[in-house]
Amino acid sequence: GHHIPVVHFQKGQNKEEVARPYLEAAAREGQDRVVLIGIAQEKACAWRSWPSPGQQKARHPHMEWGREMVYINHFYFYLWDSEWGGVFWKTNAYAPFPIWLWLNGHEWAKRQLERAGISYQAWITGSRSCADPAALQKICDRLGPAAVKSFFWRWVRRLPSPFTQADLRAGYVYELAFRQFEVSDTCMFDRPQAGRMWFEGVIRDHLDVGRPDQIALVFHRRLTRCTPGTFRTRVLTRGVDPTLCCYYKSSRMKQYFKEGRALRTETVISDTHDFGIGRRVCALNWYALRAVGESANRCLCDAEAADAQPAPDVATFCRVTQPSTTDDGLYAAGLRFGEARVMTVLAALVGFCHLLRGFRNRQMVERVRALGAAPYTTRQATYDLRRLKRKGLVVKLAHTHRYQLTSLGRRVAVLFTKTYGRVLAPGLSALDPRLPEDVAHAALSTQPGAPSSGFSTTTFRHSSLLPEI
Repeated sequence: GHHIPVVHFQKGQNKEEVARPYLEAAAREGQDRVVLIGIAQEKACAWRSWPSPGQQKARHPHMEWGREMVYINHFYFYLWDSEWGGVFWKTNAYAPFPIWLWLNGHEWAKRQLERAGISYQAWITGSRSCADPAALQKICDRLGPAAVKSFFWRWVRRLPSPFTQADLRAGYVYELAFRQFEVSDTCMFDRPQAGRMWFEGVIRDHLDVGRPDQIALVFHRRLTRCTPGTFRTRVLTRGVDPTLCCYYKSSRMKQYFKEGRALRTETVISDTHDFGIGRRVCALNWYALRAVGESANRCLCDAEAADAQPAPDVATFCRVTQPSTTDDGLYAAGLRFGEARVMTVLAALVGFCHLLRGFRNRQMVERVRALGAAPYTTRQATYDLRRLKRKGLVVKLAHTHRYQLTSLGRRVAVLFTKTYGRVLAPGLSALDPRLPEDVAHAALSTQPGAPSSGFSTTTFRHSSLLPEI
């Protein structure tokens, strides 16, 4: 047999970097085996016992039991599997003896391509190109809970376990549950430079239009409090990857330009209950989670594409800004361009954090207040939502108290916000005689917009998951 190296991980050490050369060596051999065992002290909820109050000095004290957070040894089994490639299996020796699995759907898809004899060009997190993209998409669609359960039962018989065969026959078995579920879209650009410039334009636009909860620049170096300088300026140079992040409860959406060639969009669901979906690994929950992830990725990309569309025509602009009547004869108050309350409401509505589940009256109030508007009440929000709905800018989701921005609503909101923030406000600042000349000139200067260069993409959808048992 093979000698299995054992590594004691240090605090803060990148475990995947330590395991990578061992996994790569196992991949070249092509044999299923344990390539590395890692030991790390980590926090976990485990059963502990202690003497009852007043029993500390008794010869036969009464004991109490409970679960506490403790630092204990966790064991990482890094495996090479013929179906899944490199994975890890994590457990500890404290009841109820939990197991965590990390499985990568991209690696599973690659193994299926190799078995089918379809040539492809591997990439860090997926396939850069494929001789048969349609077949690859079918393979990705085929991935489901059966493959996960097959992997688990294949390895649970080979790895150390506190349960004997008699225990398993008596019904002491594991049940798989979702710890984390990720759905990603990867768009490969045939003109990477055009794609990079387009995404830089998206980042620029949504610093003031999309208002995601976080716009981060991920540098290829570690930044700490001791790092000199201020890291607030958005400087896009080689070695800097712009990243767009939006959060919804325990889940997040992330979009970035991968390796200077592909637009990567990820939705990571960390708590399935955020979307009313169960945690058990079964077909019903699997495909429900996948539908949520694909819908979120599509909504984000559609919203970005809608923001790049031409502005509404003059007739639509007049219909929105002036009072009108709906087809049902209801009065629709106008949304006057330049009015502070209207501009703030529209700026609040284009946030990407509303793409997943829409927004409620209360959330709209919080967003408008966060943008620094005058005191804004739920009654005012109700009135604004009524006129937005009658203008066709928002719709109310059936059987809920949530609202969703329509395609027309996003176009109008983007037009109003961009025009006011990038044309009107800087122009008026430049004309203000009270401002110094250099300040007025700086206010008037604008950044170039995103290019309109055409490009084509190929999209592969994958699923990754981190089940908990």
